[in-house]
Amino acid sequence: MATSKFLGYVESRKNLTGSVCGLVGLVLTFVGVAGPYWPVVVVGLYGAGALIAPPERPPLPDFPDPSAQLAELRDDFEKLGGYLTAIELPPAASGRLTELNQLLAGLLDPQVTQDLAQDPEGVHILSRAIRQDVPEAVDTFVRTRWWTRLAPGTDPPERHLERQLTVLQEEAQGLAANLREAEARRQESHTRYLEDRGRST
Repeated sequence: MATSKFLGYVESRKNLTGSVCGLVGLVLTFVGVAGPYWPVVVVGLYGAGALIAPPERPPLPDFPDPSAQLAELRDDFEKLGGYLTAIELPPAASGRLTELNQLLAGLLDPQVTQDLAQDPEGVHILSRAIRQDVPEAVDTFVRTRWWTRLAPGTDPPERHLERQLTVLQEEAQGLAANLREAEARRQESHTRYLEDRGRST
């Protein structure tokens, strides 16, 4: 432990800057400027260099990049699919969920995720839908449906589930539209670049 701290200080900016300033003190000694007080000059310059050195910056946290996050998200989407196959839903909600799942699967396609990886907010929206919103909506429906059978007369839980799935589908469609527009803008920019290059030659 002590050895690692010592090595860390040896490689630190404070020691390196102080050493450079100390070397300047030795040079002054050799040319006769420091005189008999050269040890004080060398130590003083080393200390001054260590004080003015910029502070050490701790390394940034090693978070997974968006591509790695999306690879994990594909695995979680498969887990979600296994969970959903075990749930019996009303036809309308089941159809809505199928459409949503198809859209989410399309957004997780490797060809799409290359563009999605450049959009952290889009990755967050997709992650939230798969890991939180969809399973919570379905689970809440299952639990509420059980209580509704015991106490009928309340608002049908399938109606809320359909509304929730509709909102999630619209959100996913908005994400897909944004990605499509970004790709279209990239294509238009490349077209203008090629046309401008052709005119300049």
